[in-house]
Amino acid sequence: MTKGISAVIQKKVCMVGSSAVGKTSLVSRFVESIFSDKYLTTVGVKIDKKIVRLQYPDREEGEEVMLMLWDLAGEDEFLQLRMSYLRGTAGYLLVADGTRRVTIEKAFDLKKRVEGELGRIPFVLALNKHDLEDEWDVSETEVEGFSQIGWPVVKTSAKTGEGVEELFSNLVGRMMRDE
Repeated sequence: MTKGISAVIQKKVCMVGSSAVGKTSLVSRFVESIFSDKYLTTVGVKIDKKIVRLQYPDREEGEEVMLMLWDLAGEDEFLQLRMSYLRGTAGYLLVADGTRRVTIEKAFDLKKRVEGELGRIPFVLALNKHDLEDEWDVSETEVEGFSQIGWPVVKTSAKTGEGVEELFSNLVGRMMRDE
């Protein structure tokens, strides 16, 4: 290997959540820095990739990680999805819509199902659509409650970009610590 060039580490990340919570929009915002108001239902799985660079305080050189982002169809179709889509996942983003309580309740069930298939692996709960905070159906006390049970939580808005970089960085950091 040539000096100064390091191999790129690949990590598979799955986007898991109910339909219309913003999984595809979060990936588009992260990968392409775009947002579209047009709702397109994901059928099966859509795969994107992005290289992120990690810097460590104790090292001069950083590390590149290629994220393979698997945007899985919404929970409504999740039962019909092959659980095999989850195999090889290093971490996942559990996405819920802060304006629809039912998506948060489904997140609990989805987490149990993912853990049943993969065991305990790194994840972060994305409470999406924070740009509509006035319409939120989840209180700050409930958000704090997620943290108290050990769930890492990031409030996001795919529309404005709020929290999107933090969300993915948080997950990548958790995955790299678990190696």
